[in-house]
Amino acid sequence: MTTTRFAPSPTGHIHVGNLRTALFNYLIARKAGGTFILRIDDTDPERSKEEYVDGIKRDLEWLGLTWDRTERQSQRLDRYAEEADRLRGMSRLYEAWETPVELDLKRKKQLNMGKPPVYDRAALALTEADRERMRAERGNGVWRFLLDQQRIEWTDGILGDISIDAASVSDPVLFKMDGQILYTFASVVDDVDMGVTHIVRGSDHVTNTATQIQIIEALGGTPPAFAHHSLLTGPQGESLSKRLGTLSLRDLREAGIEPEALLSLMARLGSSQPVELRLSLEEIAEGFDLSQFGAAPTKFDVEDLYPLTARKLHGLPLAAVAEDIAALGVPADKAELFWTVTRENIRTRAELGDWWALFSRGAEPLVADEDRAFVAEAMTLLPEGPFDHDTWGQWTAAVKAQTGRKGKGLFMPLRKALTGREKGPEMADVMPLLQTIPARNLTA
Repeated sequence: MTTTRFAPSPTGHIHVGNLRTALFNYLIARKAGGTFILRIDDTDPERSKEEYVDGIKRDLEWLGLTWDRTERQSQRLDRYAEEADRLRGMSRLYEAWETPVELDLKRKKQLNMGKPPVYDRAALALTEADRERMRAERGNGVWRFLLDQQRIEWTDGILGDISIDAASVSDPVLFKMDGQILYTFASVVDDVDMGVTHIVRGSDHVTNTATQIQIIEALGGTPPAFAHHSLLTGPQGESLSKRLGTLSLRDLREAGIEPEALLSLMARLGSSQPVELRLSLEEIAEGFDLSQFGAAPTKFDVEDLYPLTARKLHGLPLAAVAEDIAALGVPADKAELFWTVTRENIRTRAELGDWWALFSRGAEPLVADEDRAFVAEAMTLLPEGPFDHDTWGQWTAAVKAQTGRKGKGLFMPLRKALTGREKGPEMADVMPLLQTIPARNLTA
């Protein structure tokens, strides 16, 4: 059975980059009728927070990315220790004591000599007496996995055939000096134990994948099918790393982005397929094809989400937004007209509040100096409310007859005076919703 996983660290809010990974793995599992696991990578007790675990679940639920089961790495520490002991028994795990400064000096020396800046395995030459002395002087060391220095090859679901010389990669650290297990090892043990068959993640993990394939094989497992998607950049190709805090799913949700808009964009961004709004995950999964994605960095612009959000909202019936409209204080007998008038003129649900404020409290009149006398005169001809759909036509006809103005010179100043906007819904539809007219107070 196809089994995939999403393994976020609960050290912050998940962002659009994380979503891409989660969505791809979700779609692979759902398209195959398989299992999607939410695995919380909480092995760092200092940085992992329960509030972020809750936030991750809220974000995924908002998007409809339901998981079949939840795993917590913090509850599997005994299992990791057990597998680490097995690697030690195979002489594939060894202790090393170099400080960060010492490692940095080694790397610089190797670079100066034109060699790859990889760990030189000096710790393997230590005798038992040397190791005891190092423990006495420096405490516990880190534990490194001993790579077989041969080529590591796999066919990547996006990047194609990959071949990495293990001799050009440092033996990865699996346990820190304080005993904390690192992602590289915990993830492998989990993937083997949980029968993960497919893994999609960012292209910055390609080297990790190479080392993890060897760890998986050392533990007697079968490497899953790997695929590495391109990394996101800003709209000008700039790094997103400094902006990810503003691109969290929580922030996008609060900005009014509809989940279907975000999912539709993320499911096609970076592929050869056009971005099209899809209103269900079933539709998105049906058209999802991992082979259509490329390796080049992919530009992401949050502004692209707003037209998709607007397109979704434009097609919604009143029932789908009735609660939002009622919460604004729109009278029940005005709700249907309010939605009809505003639906084509909003990008997000939040903008409904702006429109109701305009209708209920009135807009600040937008009047050019050359139109001030004309608008003031027109206001004397506007009847008292309540207004209906005929009010606009009857009023503008009366204004035309008295002032001689016509066309854009007639209609635009009056629209701007009543709504404070140059564009918007048909004024015949707007008039029945207007509760107050601040422009009545204009004087010539």
